[in-house]
Amino acid sequence: MFKKILIANRGEIAVRIIRTCREMGIRTVALYEISDRDSLHVRLADTCVRLPNHHAFMEPDTILSIAQEQGVDAVHPGYGFLAENADFIRACEAAAIVFIGPPAAVVEATRNKISMLEQARAAGFQTVINSSHSFDEGEFEPMAAAAAAIGYPLVLKSCSGGRGRGERLVDSPDHLSEIVRRAHVEAKAVYGNSRLFLEQAILPAHQVGVQIVADRYGSLVHLGDREGSIVHNNQKIVEESPALCLSSEGRDALLETAVRLARLFNYQNVGTVEFLVDAAGEFYFSEIKSRIQIDHTLSEMVTRVDLIREQIRLAAGEALGYGQDDVTCHGWAMMCRVQAEDPARRYMPASGHLRRVRLPGGPEVRVDTYLYCDSEVPSFYDPLIAKATVWATDRPACVDRLRRALEDFAVIGVPTNLPLLTEILRSPAFVAGEYATDLLHQPLETKPATDVEMLRRDLAAAAAVLYARRHETFTPQTPDQWATGWHRTSRHIQ
Repeated sequence: MFKKILIANRGEIAVRIIRTCREMGIRTVALYEISDRDSLHVRLADTCVRLPNHHAFMEPDTILSIAQEQGVDAVHPGYGFLAENADFIRACEAAAIVFIGPPAAVVEATRNKISMLEQARAAGFQTVINSSHSFDEGEFEPMAAAAAAIGYPLVLKSCSGGRGRGERLVDSPDHLSEIVRRAHVEAKAVYGNSRLFLEQAILPAHQVGVQIVADRYGSLVHLGDREGSIVHNNQKIVEESPALCLSSEGRDALLETAVRLARLFNYQNVGTVEFLVDAAGEFYFSEIKSRIQIDHTLSEMVTRVDLIREQIRLAAGEALGYGQDDVTCHGWAMMCRVQAEDPARRYMPASGHLRRVRLPGGPEVRVDTYLYCDSEVPSFYDPLIAKATVWATDRPACVDRLRRALEDFAVIGVPTNLPLLTEILRSPAFVAGEYATDLLHQPLETKPATDVEMLRRDLAAAAAVLYARRHETFTPQTPDQWATGWHRTSRHIQ
């Protein structure tokens, strides 16, 4: 087993990795730059190394040099940054440092979205219809021709990110030019690669992922499915496991297909096979994410398997040690992605000093975060600041528990998307489980507030008015030390 691991990431995922490493008796090296020096991952790691700037997280040479200087056995990339960089994985191997994740060949195969879909179709799997080429800036005419051939509506997707940043829905050719321009800009800013490809839109659709765990000796299991169909600003913000859109027979077929697809690409370590599911329950293979994902906490809650521990074990060469029959998914789990975003400014990312933080707790409530009172939310990174994940025996109880957890969550210092998350959990469509990826395309209907909720609302309004009244004028106060009279009696000292 490894003795020291460099964590080439920051924020809540770095904290998550450090905690598992501490339980396994593995020393950790954390990275940070000056604006992030007060982050919790810096305080928890055994050793911390300061980077020259925030761009250094994306510089393989810089990360590898630090790894060698610190004498680490392995590098854990978390998600984002260098998590799916095949060149970085090969550089680690050349330096005799283990990359905690899939081998370079697997990452390369799954990173090439178009080739991956073509290979899956050739093997007989049902996939989404996509363009046979990708397009860079300045290649609008061939892209427009490919779009006409596929037909509208269609989806623009980043070659580096897939679903997420850079993804755009196009309803008609009239809007294609402007949407393509914006998608290129976002993909370039987030991934450093502006290339896009086209995919036929499935509407309405459900996004379903299957968690895969595999060793290098051929053993492979799935840890159930999860649905992430509630998307805001191209990011999944509320997810649940299991997926509501699947029947019992459909779930069995989808899980079996996910395992077969993972074997097709000789998958190793931890990853997610993703599908789109239409209104009729038909599913279409979309992509494979060759890394740990933000929503891995859902799979951990329903199976009680520590996926970070599994990543480390498998990267160290250990066998999986269990089969599919040993994996049991029980109960229901839900997760909300809490982000530092300003609702008054179209959910623009926000940063600042946190004057107060109150995290939810209670039975089966888990919060992954790097926040604490008097910490900072930097402006250079993804606005994700916390993940609230809950588990219950059934879905209604899970909805109630997550709603209560969000009501307990308080962050003062930066605006967050907590009001939006609370509104989603109160919407009849979500409560009934009758939603798809278009849920947030129109105003949400919400249930009437209960008496308790109205009381809390009124108390919050009263507290806000009292706070404003107390701070609107200056009230002179006598310092405590003056009350002792020292300034008067001192005059009599000879």
